[in-house]
Amino acid sequence: MTTAPPPLTLDDVLDAAARLEGVAHRTPVLRSRTLDEAVGAEVFLKCENFQRVGAFKFRGAYNAASRLTPEQRARGIAAFSSGNHAQAVALAARELGTGAVIVMPEDAPRSKRAATEGYGAEIVTYDRYTGDREAVARALAAERGLALIPPYDHPHVMAGQGTAALELLEETGELDALLVPVGGGGLIAGCATAAKGTHPGIRIVGVEPEAGDDTRRSLEAGRRVEIAVPRTIADGQALTTPGELTFEVNRRLVDEIALVCDDEIRAAMRFAFERLKIVVEPSGATPLAALLSGRVGVPGRRVGVIVSGGNIDTERFAELCAGGA
Repeated sequence: MTTAPPPLTLDDVLDAAARLEGVAHRTPVLRSRTLDEAVGAEVFLKCENFQRVGAFKFRGAYNAASRLTPEQRARGIAAFSSGNHAQAVALAARELGTGAVIVMPEDAPRSKRAATEGYGAEIVTYDRYTGDREAVARALAAERGLALIPPYDHPHVMAGQGTAALELLEETGELDALLVPVGGGGLIAGCATAAKGTHPGIRIVGVEPEAGDDTRRSLEAGRRVEIAVPRTIADGQALTTPGELTFEVNRRLVDEIALVCDDEIRAAMRFAFERLKIVVEPSGATPLAALLSGRVGVPGRRVGVIVSGGNIDTERFAELCAGGA
């Protein structure tokens, strides 16, 4: 009897790191005495809001796009995303001398759409509450002969995302726990692979918005569970079901899923702005929210946090920090 190989290995992440060297930013790791005192632990924030395109997504998009054949690059790339993966694929395509067509929801944040178009991509929109973005993108890719790079359910995408945790641990040394936002599961799959591959005893904690707890439900059920489209300010985590490949990785490596409400996310965004002097988008603030609200117990421990992105326009940021919907 043979066992199927895992969809992702530490070697895949190490290979992605070599490919991204000199292309992706090595983002800073921030510390705060105020934060440490507030949660009773040593906290290390890996700030992917300083990554190219303002989010971790560039890592996976470039790692995947750079592996396309010359023929595939000549025809172009397709992707589907609410914003950060859209920008990442658009920039990766531009860096590699090809074009990109991105399927985005009609209500995608204006700043994310504008940035995606600014990198030269063509935008095709759909209604996130009635349409199937993946089906639209696959049909478009087939019609135009484009290479499809999904936002998370792809080995090279997951491997690229895992380089964020790899860099964090290279800088901090051993950590007791790593907190990671969970949407489709690509970031935490890559980070968990990198973290447990180098530090087997580390605890991997995923964080989801309460309204979008598809991964928590899926892990509890032992199979992928689908929920209604979440209504949450964390638009990057408004998914209905985990990815197929990401779930296979995460069911083996993720130890816990914590949930946070929108008010806790807003409070974390305010804390990051006022005390850390950084701008974090709602999805990027969920792990910090879990720490500050006590949703994750970490007294006396060394804890890493992946701050996944900071793509939010001024008006929306001010609205949310003031308590808006």
